[in-house]
Amino acid sequence: MTMIMGYERANGDIGIRNHLIIIPTVICANHVSNRIAQMTPGAIVVPHQHGCSQIGDDIVRTFDVLAGTGKNPNVGGVLIVSLGCEGIDLEALAAAIKVTGKSVEYFDIQTVGGSIKSIQHGTEIAKRMLADLEHQAKVPVPLNKLKVAVKCGGSDATSGLASNPALGVAADKMIHAGGSIVIGETTEIIGAEHILAERCITPETSDKLYHIVDRFEKEIERIGADMRGGNPSPGNIAGGLSTIEEKSLGCISKCGTETINGVIEYAEDIPEHGLYFMDSPGNDIECVSGMAAGGVHIVCFTTGRGTPTGSAVVPVIKITGNKLTFTRMEDNMDVDVSDMLAGTLSLEQAGESIWQEILEVAEGKLTKAEILGHQEFSINRIGPSL
Repeated sequence: MTMIMGYERANGDIGIRNHLIIIPTVICANHVSNRIAQMTPGAIVVPHQHGCSQIGDDIVRTFDVLAGTGKNPNVGGVLIVSLGCEGIDLEALAAAIKVTGKSVEYFDIQTVGGSIKSIQHGTEIAKRMLADLEHQAKVPVPLNKLKVAVKCGGSDATSGLASNPALGVAADKMIHAGGSIVIGETTEIIGAEHILAERCITPETSDKLYHIVDRFEKEIERIGADMRGGNPSPGNIAGGLSTIEEKSLGCISKCGTETINGVIEYAEDIPEHGLYFMDSPGNDIECVSGMAAGGVHIVCFTTGRGTPTGSAVVPVIKITGNKLTFTRMEDNMDVDVSDMLAGTLSLEQAGESIWQEILEVAEGKLTKAEILGHQEFSINRIGPSL
C-alpha cells in the first residue's frame, strides 16, 4: 500500500493539512470571528452571509456546509462563534462536527457580553487550540484515502484541448491508486450529460444524473432564462468558446475515463474510492466550498484565462494550458501544460506532471493560492431570504 505523510484522525480519516477553523454560524458573528482570526496567526475563518432569515432546505444547506467544512479531514480543530439568536443551532452544529472526534469549542456573543469581550474570549480559546494542533506530528497514512476534486473556471479553448484532458489522465491515476475523484458543476455538463450518463455504474445512477440536470434547467426556466444553445460567460466567449455545449464537452474530460460510481448532492459526504459526481453550481467558490464540505483533500482547478481563487480548508492546484496565462499569472498558476499545444508534451506526460503535483501537495507542498493566502468561501443558496 502506498503511503504519504499526513495526519491521522480519530474517525479513520486522514488529513494533509491541520487547520484550526473559526466558523461563524451567522453573518452577525463574522466581525468577531474575523478579529479572533487576526489575533491568532495561523487560524482560518470562514465568514459568510447566511445563518439567519432562511427556511426549509435553504437553512439546512447552510448548516450542512458549515458542518461539512468543520468535518473536512484537513481541519484539526474548530471554534464556532454564534450570535445567540440565529437560525443555525450552535450546539447542534458543534455536535455534528464532534462526531469526527476532533476538538470543537463554541460560544455565543450575547452570553459572553458583546463584541469586545467575545473577541478576547475567542482569542484565548483559539490560541490554546492552535498550540495543541502544532504539537500533532505527521505520520504515514494511506494514499488510497485521498479525495481529489476536479474543477474548471475562467475557461478558454486551451481548457478543452489541453488542461482538462491532462487532468483527466491524472484523475484516472488517482482512481487506479485507490483514491476518490469528484467532479461537479451541473451547469457545465449540460449538453454532454448523456456522455457521463453512459459511464454510470447502474441505470439508477444514470437516472439521478439526468434528474439533477433536469432539476436545474427547470429552475432556470422558472426565472425566464435558457441554458441550452446559449453562450457561456463573457470571459469564455472571449476565450474562444461559442456555446455551453462546446464548453461542456471540454469540461467533462477532466474527470478521466473511469465508471461513475455515484451521484451525490451539494456538500454531501463523498465516498471513498472511485469517481463521483456532485450536484453543484459552476460558480467557482460555491462549487469548491461544497466539495470541501463533502470531504475532499485537494482541488485540481484548470483555467485558461486565469483565476486566483483558493479555498479556506483545501489546497487548490491551478493548472493551465495557456502559455500566455501562465506567463502573465505565474503568481497564481501551479502547473503549465501548454506545451501540449506545441506538440512537445504528450497527453500522458502532461497528466503525469499533474499527478506528481498532487502527490507533492498531499505531502505538504504549498500551492500558490495557499502561499498568497487565498481562503475564499461561499455557500450556494436555494431559497429567498425572509
